[in-house]
Amino acid sequence: MRNSKSYTVDEALLLLERYCSYQERCHAEVEQKLFEYGMIKEAKERIILHLMAHNYLNEERFAKSFSRGKFNIKHWGRNKIKAELQLRNISQYNIISGLKEIDEDDYLAILLKEIEKKSNLIRENDSWKHKKKVVDYLIQKGFEFPLIENVWNDIKKDE
Repeated sequence: MRNSKSYTVDEALLLLERYCSYQERCHAEVEQKLFEYGMIKEAKERIILHLMAHNYLNEERFAKSFSRGKFNIKHWGRNKIKAELQLRNISQYNIISGLKEIDEDDYLAILLKEIEKKSNLIRENDSWKHKKKVVDYLIQKGFEFPLIENVWNDIKKDE
């Protein structure tokens, strides 16, 4: 949806500096804002170059921040984080860099916590159906199936 107000390059630059200062942004989000502001191609390029040169816009920093946030706050798994970063046209290098922000021990601890939380919510007597519901939930959250299987088996072995 385009804004009915038109902006000069300097006005748009100031608005986007504030927009990028508020939280990390990716190029796609900035380009969407520039589209909403009705900026022409040359102005868009000039503004994006300025934002990158003055460190308002940094895709690697965005990927790291996004990965940490979605993992720590929403407990997303690596697959879901990776898919979301790909949707935002983040480079493979930056996606890998972002995923490195997730500590392996924390990842396993969150996976275990999510298994236990979901397992306690499901009221299913058939153990196979119970496991399937938990696994489906965790796959939807972006966790890797082999890892889910290993943690599940470790839990059941200890019971």
